[in-house]
Order: sequence, then structure tokens, then C-alpha cells
Amino acid sequence: MTSPLEQKKIRIAGPSVVTANRTWDGAVIYRTAARNWSADLTDAAIVRNSDDAKALLAESVADDLGAVGAYIAPVQVADDGKIAPGNLREQIRRTGVTIGLPVQV
Repeated sequence: MTSPLEQKKIRIAGPSVVTANRTWDGAVIYRTAARNWSADLTDAAIVRNSDDAKALLAESVADDLGAVGAYIAPVQVADDGKIAPGNLREQIRRTGVTIGLPVQV
């Protein structure tokens, strides 16, 4: 029997990373080329084809002690090498709430 991850077709349309949430505090984290997790997007391993994305995602899912909910997310890579979230969802996950929170006095 094959795992659901192997059965799932992964298609990416540009540079992508694997992201998840850290288990002990829920922080957004990214899988690195050194096969660790980092809260800094600039440390993320960037994949550009579905085979590499599938391999990175499979090993990330296996690390369920350090991270949960791993998935592939698009990123934008500027000419100068800076990395930014590739869609609105990832921008919100990275920066937090989109509205001002009430101030308690």
C-alpha cells in the first residue's frame, strides 16, 4: 500500500518552500536545505519542480515531533535573491493578524 503522500499529485508553478507550524508554540516555520526548521523565510530550501517538492514534503511530514501541518507554499524570489511569500495566505501567516487588536486599558 502506498502512502497518501505518494498518491497525491504535486504541481508547482514556480519557486516553492515547505512550511508548517512549530509544535511547541505554533510559530510559522520553514524547512531548510540542512533538513532543519527555521522561523526565517530566508533560510528555507527552495524547490522548483514537483519531484523535489514531493521529496522535501515527505521528509518534513515525517518530522512530526518538531512541526505539524507541513505543506508546499509558493514564494517569490527577487532578482537580488530576497524571498517573499508568494500569496496572500502566506503573507498573513508570516505577519500575523490583518486588523488592529483592541487595546486594553
